[in-house]
Amino acid sequence: MSAGGIFRPGMRGYFVPFVAGIALIVSAFLPWVVVGGVSMQGVPDVPALWVIGLGAVAAVLAVLSLITRKNSRHPLLIVGLMALGILFLSWRILPRTAGERALTISQAFAIVENTEMKDAPPAFVGAGIYVGVLAACTIVAFGMTIVVKRVSRPYTVPSPDDDVD
Repeated sequence: MSAGGIFRPGMRGYFVPFVAGIALIVSAFLPWVVVGGVSMQGVPDVPALWVIGLGAVAAVLAVLSLITRKNSRHPLLIVGLMALGILFLSWRILPRTAGERALTISQAFAIVENTEMKDAPPAFVGAGIYVGVLAACTIVAFGMTIVVKRVSRPYTVPSPDDDVD
C-alpha cells in the first residue's frame, strides 16, 4: 500500500477526526480554569488525563481507518461522546471548585495574618475547555454521520487493485 492510498476520495474525511483528536490532546495542556489572572492547566487533573487518552484513541482510530480503509465511525462516536461528557462536566464543575479553593486560601491567609478577609477572585473557564469541547463536538458530529447518513454499506469494499498477498 502506498502513502497516496491514504488520500483516496472515500477516506479523506477521516482527517477531520484525526485533527480533532490531536486538538483534544492539545486542549489538555491549555488553561482550563483562570482564577484571578492565574491559569490552571488541565494536565495534572484526572479529567485532563482522560481527555488526552480519548484524543489519542480518536487519532489512532482515524489513522487506522485511513490505512485499512475500514470504517470506524461507531467507535469514534463513542469516544467523542465520552470526551464531550468529561469536558462538559469539567466546564460546569471546575470553575466553581477552583473559586471555592481560592476562597478557602483567602480565608486561611486572613486567619494567619490576622487581617480582614478579602473576597475570592472570580474563576472563569479557560481556553482549554473551549478547544476541547469544540474538538469533541467535531468527533461526535463525524461519528453521527453514520447514523444520519444511513450508509448502505458502512465498510468500504476493497478494490481489485489492492494486493492480497
